[in-house]
Amino acid sequence: MIGIVIVTHGDLAETLIGTAGLINGTRPDAVTAVSIMPGENADTLRDKVIRGIKAVNRKKGILIFTDMFGGTDPNLSYSLLEEGEVEVISGVNLPLILRAVELRDRKKLAELAVSLESFGKRSISLASGILKGNKRS
Repeated sequence: MIGIVIVTHGDLAETLIGTAGLINGTRPDAVTAVSIMPGENADTLRDKVIRGIKAVNRKKGILIFTDMFGGTDPNLSYSLLEEGEVEVISGVNLPLILRAVELRDRKKLAELAVSLESFGKRSISLASGILKGNKRS
């Protein structure tokens, strides 16, 4: 099973995991939250992410989700990238977490990461456009 670490500002990561558990009926296994709080230094934050990785490592790879590209959380997470072992996806949302939990036993890390990036881009929609009959791109 691919381990999942969600690294976000504030309590967003924990909320995403809890909500995924509500939808699926059980809190997902090998998924952990790392919260970035104001005032924490970079070394402390990096250590928190490393502890998160160790907590969910099932020897099938680690997928780190971060909340927004260019923020503190992805910048720290990018330093932990390791081809075939650790991948990082920025722009986490609930549909993305649900899909990751669903597919992580069926795909290898690299394949899963590419699939999730594509899915994440498609999981955002403009309701007024859909109601007007505009196709989703």
